[in-house]
Amino acid sequence: MKNTSLQQTPTTPAEPNWQPLNDFAERKQKDSGLKAWLSVVEGCIRAIEKTAWQGRDIADQALKACKAVGRGANAVNEEMQILADEARRWPTRLKRLSKTGWMLTKVVASYRLWGTRSAFLPTSMREAALESLHQRNARRFRDTSLEQGGAFLKIGQLLSSRPDLLPQAWVDELTILQDQANPVPFDEIALVLEQEFGQPLDQLFAHFDPEPLAAASIGQVHRARLHDGREVAVKVQRPGLDEVVELDMALLKVFMDAVKSALPPMDMDTIVSEIQRTVREELDYEREARVMTKIGAQLASVTGITTPALVAEHSSRHVLTTEFVHGRKLTTVLDELHHTDPERLGIVLHRLLDAWFSQVLHGGVFHADPHPGNIMITADDTLVLLDFGCAQSLSDAARHGYFRVLQACVVDDQKVIADTLTAMGFTTRSGNPDTLLAFVAAILDQVRNAIIYPDPDKGWPSAEEMMQQVSHLLDRLEHDPVEKMPGDFIMLARVFGTLGGFFLHYQPKVNIAALVLGYLTRPLDNQQAA
Repeated sequence: MKNTSLQQTPTTPAEPNWQPLNDFAERKQKDSGLKAWLSVVEGCIRAIEKTAWQGRDIADQALKACKAVGRGANAVNEEMQILADEARRWPTRLKRLSKTGWMLTKVVASYRLWGTRSAFLPTSMREAALESLHQRNARRFRDTSLEQGGAFLKIGQLLSSRPDLLPQAWVDELTILQDQANPVPFDEIALVLEQEFGQPLDQLFAHFDPEPLAAASIGQVHRARLHDGREVAVKVQRPGLDEVVELDMALLKVFMDAVKSALPPMDMDTIVSEIQRTVREELDYEREARVMTKIGAQLASVTGITTPALVAEHSSRHVLTTEFVHGRKLTTVLDELHHTDPERLGIVLHRLLDAWFSQVLHGGVFHADPHPGNIMITADDTLVLLDFGCAQSLSDAARHGYFRVLQACVVDDQKVIADTLTAMGFTTRSGNPDTLLAFVAAILDQVRNAIIYPDPDKGWPSAEEMMQQVSHLLDRLEHDPVEKMPGDFIMLARVFGTLGGFFLHYQPKVNIAALVLGYLTRPLDNQQAA
């Protein structure tokens, strides 16, 4: 007789197992929850104190002005002008640091205290309470970013383009930061244009629309028409931005120093340095014009993707004028295609990935901020890249290194991966390559699987699979952190993290094998970059 008690009965599909990630979060909560919260508060206090101590600069400058008497009236006037400028700036610095620092303190502290609070909530209420917390914190960040502008708008733009990693409430609230920041009044924009080119606005343009098409962290874009009839887009930098950005960069450094003990161990110094470098570079529109022209030349051979043409005579360090492109925002079109035309959806996302493989492996310079507000789609599905302020150059050695890593990943040669990354400047605390290999797995495993097991009907990883991989990487970082990494990798991770977010969100059918193998079988040269 069969023992029926041993027979299995049908069960409903198992819920995703979030336990590995929950375990990691709980360990961090127990180990450093209170310490992290205190370090956040301490960091923000230090930031405010640092600005308050800058009040000494005023006293020092006043002393210099007094000492300048012996050097004559001109020297006194010069020192007094510096003193006046410093006195005007100081209250603004204190106000800005206080508001931004307090916002960050509330956001981080509320999440650190969630573990304690949630323990006293019934299971039925816990999910709704956490969703409410996400929404409240996202609005705090959004509102402060919109009010303050500057570098924190850039951070919000980056966060808004990661629907695969962030709670949906954060993505929904921060999407407005991509192209709807508070605009600068038109009279201030007109003044910048007239000062830059030394001509009245009506001599520079036949028509200039006072209402901006988009307003972002660094500048805002207006539609205009030149006297020869060409339609153009004019990006004008927000006046007085140099000092605002420097202030935000100082706050970011102090804040990250305060909270990094509560984060997974990483090379935070390099990460912060790269953020600071790229934001500062975005202030130079002459550099952006050169990058846009260069990347446009690199992409000339890639089907279905382009860049706007530069109007050099109407461009300067604080103004960038290009041809006007008629199109729609990337995610607007992708959302439509996701429900109506999966084949076209796959074509568009294939072009997107193709463009960045071309820039990284064969171009030598790549657009490093592919959030949806920086990519438009025309009526014929041509992708148009916009806003080249954030871009990264790669040396020939770096291009060849990343190429070797991609090759080795496809054949699963972990020794070559580890040796190459070490030679490129990646180091772990122990010297053991396991954490580096976990990094590569998190970024490239899906590419390798698509090549080795090509199946157009197989979807992208599930949320559960992604969280398990993230959990494994966090565990490796916890036990053996990456203490050094090259700066260009920060930008690469940012780009492919954003692009990966599109693929995981929309789940397109794309022939990854054909795309990647096409690059792996082409010789690496630098003709385009040269």
